[in-house]
Amino acid sequence: MEEYHHGSEGSFNPEEADNIVKECIDNIIGGVDYSQSLVNKWTASIVELSLTQLVKQGKPYKYIVSCAVMQKSGAGLHTANSCYWDTAVDGSCTVRWENRTMYCVVSVFAVAIA
Repeated sequence: MEEYHHGSEGSFNPEEADNIVKECIDNIIGGVDYSQSLVNKWTASIVELSLTQLVKQGKPYKYIVSCAVMQKSGAGLHTANSCYWDTAVDGSCTVRWENRTMYCVVSVFAVAIA
C-alpha cells in the first residue's frame, strides 16, 4: 500500500482540498434547487472559485478542476479517473455533494511543479 504524507510541505493534502471544494459548492449552489438554465453558470463558478481558493494556499502545484452537476432523477452517475504521476507529491480528490434536487461532483488534480 502507498504511504501518504498528509500535511507535509511536499505532498498534496486531499482533506484540505476536499474542505475547500465543499465550501465553494455550498457558497454557489448550497441553498438552491436544480435549474437547467443555471447549470453552465454554476459549474463555471464552482470550478473558478475552487481553483482560486486552491491557488491562494501558495503551494507549488498546477491544479486541474472539473465539475459536473446533475439533476436528481433516479438515473445513475458513475465517474472514474486514473493518473500516471509521482504519488509522493502529486494527488487528487473527488468531492460528491448533493441536496434534495441535484448532485455535484468535483474532481481536483494537483501536479507538483518541479
